[in-house]
Amino acid sequence: MDAQMQSLLSRADQAVGRLDGVIQTLPNADLFIYMYVRHEAVLSSQIEGSQSTLQDLLAVELEPERLGLPDDVEEVVNYVRAMNHGMERLADLPLSLNLLREIHAELLKSGRGSKRRPGEFRQEQNWLGEEDAPITRATFIPPPPHEMKAALHEFELFLHRERQLPDLVHVGLAHAQFETIHPFLDGNGRVGRLLITFLLVYRGVLHRPLLYLSLYLKRHRAEYYDRLTAIREAGDWEGWIRFFLRGVAETSADATTTARAILALRDQHRTLLQEKNVGVKGLRLLEALYTLPVINVKVASGLLEVHYVTASKLVERFQDLGLLAEVTGRKRDRVFSYEPYVGLFREEPIMDRAVPFETTAVPEDFANRSA
Repeated sequence: MDAQMQSLLSRADQAVGRLDGVIQTLPNADLFIYMYVRHEAVLSSQIEGSQSTLQDLLAVELEPERLGLPDDVEEVVNYVRAMNHGMERLADLPLSLNLLREIHAELLKSGRGSKRRPGEFRQEQNWLGEEDAPITRATFIPPPPHEMKAALHEFELFLHRERQLPDLVHVGLAHAQFETIHPFLDGNGRVGRLLITFLLVYRGVLHRPLLYLSLYLKRHRAEYYDRLTAIREAGDWEGWIRFFLRGVAETSADATTTARAILALRDQHRTLLQEKNVGVKGLRLLEALYTLPVINVKVASGLLEVHYVTASKLVERFQDLGLLAEVTGRKRDRVFSYEPYVGLFREEPIMDRAVPFETTAVPEDFANRSA
């Protein structure tokens, strides 16, 4: 904990404190959490090679029967479900290996990872490397199962250790160690990133699950892998913690800016609707868009408890005011997006760097997927 580390820790602590303070002043924090969780789900899945976008996820959530669930989108839907399940269970259970298994079971409940033993720790050796690479060409080999069990026991004890370390340092160490143990056949990266958020809430650093590092890790993916490798090969924990603290500070600042932008947007659009005399139904539709930013007339009609024609006219009015944009190009069954709001969460282009693939000693009859 040298001077540079102390400075980074102070900056990260202040940034997290500001984020927590801003969220507690929001009139309805759920308006912020709804989209932030989905944004995180998309980014975390993209790190593992998914091509799904935020717009894909929102469209499928609106029309699941019409669009079905492509594999990439299904992985993101599972991520949202795993996050929500973990937060609900964390209210009653300690953060434990059992809870991590539950979260993993939700994450791989369906889709491409459903055959990779959801909710079970691995019983064979796995390794990271190029797709279908043999263990002799692995870039990293986690502990074998009998050593993994002992490591997981120590890991669980560490999760509940008294505050001998600053909270953010504790969380950073826990994430790196979980990724090194690599206890599942698939999904380790996604569970490990969820672990960061769960730990921050569990240890009281944040009151709500609002700090997600996936965008930072995606932007600095090469350094992320290199820092984890440096721990394993050279014991460079300090380099990793400095990288982690910079990410916490940067991500917290971005989230605080987004929260304030949402507040300003909401106030601006409420004022606009009042000036244009759109009425109470218009204000209700605006509030609904913060938890359902992609919508169609049928859904709007049900939410507002009005006839279809009335809802259609209101949606058209929102289009005229620049609040909604039609995104399908269809003449019938059209879908509209609350673009000023969705734009605050627009993800970056998917990066090119190859993702390490996870391989097991016993080949399966499906393609290996990254952790």
